[in-house]
Amino acid sequence: MTLSKPISDLLYRYQCVTIPGFGAFITNYRSAQHNAADHSFYPPSKQLTFNSQLVTNDGLLASYISECDGISFENAMDRIEEEIKLWKKEFSNNEEVILENVGSLSLNAEGNLLFTPTNSVNYLTASFGLSSFTSPAIKREVYKEEVEKLEKRVPVAITQERRSQPPYLRYAAIGLFLIGLGLGIKELNDYNKKQQQEIATQTQETVEDSIQTATFFDTAPMELPAISLNLTKAEIKKYFVVAGAFRVKNNATKKVNQLTAKGYEAELIGTNRFGLHQVSFAGFVDKDAALKALRSIRRNETRDAWLLVK
Repeated sequence: MTLSKPISDLLYRYQCVTIPGFGAFITNYRSAQHNAADHSFYPPSKQLTFNSQLVTNDGLLASYISECDGISFENAMDRIEEEIKLWKKEFSNNEEVILENVGSLSLNAEGNLLFTPTNSVNYLTASFGLSSFTSPAIKREVYKEEVEKLEKRVPVAITQERRSQPPYLRYAAIGLFLIGLGLGIKELNDYNKKQQQEIATQTQETVEDSIQTATFFDTAPMELPAISLNLTKAEIKKYFVVAGAFRVKNNATKKVNQLTAKGYEAELIGTNRFGLHQVSFAGFVDKDAALKALRSIRRNETRDAWLLVK
């Protein structure tokens, strides 16, 4: 199995997809583009880049592979590590690593990773169904010249009756229109004021009725017996040794039960920023105790455990 398909699937839903110990593919929103040279238009999309500095395992890729293939999180991590070994072998032979629908990876002369994204896939779901197109240029100057020629050949004629029409009739019509408009606005304002007064009167009557029907109690203070409370400051767990992160909550619950059967104080500690349900071996108030437990778990249980500080 290659990592091309799970990476491509996750890029539709997430901004960052990390390959543990190798790097991360990052998407950034890019607005619609217009190329003035060939009059082509491109819909909004996600611009895909690669950052070799982001190598921390966030559990997203391994959890997705585990869910799709029905295998454990640890087996999914083993598959990812085996795939990375194959990539590095191809790099040592000066070969490119091609990820279908994602792009290609290669090494330059200085040994740095170079990424060339594919242009055949748009990972922005909001642009689904939209494709690029080329529109012919609009020749405005040519149309303007044609209109000017038509105006010269077909002049506009003004009849004698229109010229002889007295101008004061037009002014009288405009004056009548303005007078009618003013009267209409005045009637509308009077109607709005009347409605506002009626609403205010009804509101006042409702408030008065409510006050009259209210029941008042004796204002003398009531004597209550004194209560003594012994309050102790609760110890809040801030440090958690994380066992894994799961897309499906039922899988996370199963993991908690497995760890509890082994004697760990396992629990669900919420979801991370990718919506994955995180499971811890145990939670600690003291940082030193948490680090001691982490070293023991990595030595005896799994090397993929890590410390989460809330």
